[in-house]
Amino acid sequence: MAIDAARALAAGPRTREISWTPRDVQLYHLGLGAGVPATGPGELRYTLETRLHVLPSFATVAGGGAPGVIRALSVPGVDVDLARVLHGGQALTVHRPLPAAGTATATSEITAVYDKGTAAVLVLRTEAADPEGPLWTEEARIFVRGEGGWGGDRGPSARPGAPRGEPSRTVRRPVREDQALLYRLTGDDNPLHADPGFARAAGFGRPVLHGLCTYGMTLKAVVDTLLGGDVSRVRSFTTRFAGVVYPGETLCVRMWQGQGQGQGQGQGQRRERGGVVRVAVSAVERDDAAVLDDTVVEYD
Repeated sequence: MAIDAARALAAGPRTREISWTPRDVQLYHLGLGAGVPATGPGELRYTLETRLHVLPSFATVAGGGAPGVIRALSVPGVDVDLARVLHGGQALTVHRPLPAAGTATATSEITAVYDKGTAAVLVLRTEAADPEGPLWTEEARIFVRGEGGWGGDRGPSARPGAPRGEPSRTVRRPVREDQALLYRLTGDDNPLHADPGFARAAGFGRPVLHGLCTYGMTLKAVVDTLLGGDVSRVRSFTTRFAGVVYPGETLCVRMWQGQGQGQGQGQGQRRERGGVVRVAVSAVERDDAAVLDDTVVEYD
């Protein structure tokens, strides 16, 4: 077995220092499609350094370097082919608004390894803090196809029920043909998102958009549509990657506001205040094929 669960779990936390500047934040926002229209006041909050607000999902790329999926594959006890790796889910809890520039300590470790039979699932948890205290907590779930079947813990299987009724709001967001190439500049240079040959070897007809790019585009849509553009209201954002997006497609983002009570990732307790938005994202050109599912944004 190319994954030694006991060894991966025993590896313990690894710490690195990360830093970022307003230019890194602007590049991330542009990679999500921000800046259209270029002079729109709502878009200038994401693109102009004198008005810059940081979308909380920037935490997934802060500091550049290898993304969580790649970092998980460098843990002792994990030796797998990148072409068989998929990002299965992402959860983020924001402890306070992210500054436009900063330096922080990020501590990551594998907290679980699940046996799904036909795949293994690695859970990589990262805590980031600066001198003023905790900034964010994130968890990446990484599926490795063909690495299950050793008789290990299958992990949790409960999922939230589907949202009820018609969405509160529905918006469409175009994905540029070159969007994956631009988003790669934030630090995730996995060839799956640029190299046609690698994409075919991984089972895709052509390069696909980064799941975390879709993740960020979705959060921006929720913030801009339901939260008045106020990024500081976001407290947590959780999703399951249900399918891929191809550059050039159109995302349909459906939002149900106020359904159910969310649970902040890693908190272990129901939130006592604030609101919840349930979200579903699909690809318009492929008969509304599911892209993000089980998606929840909690906000103040």
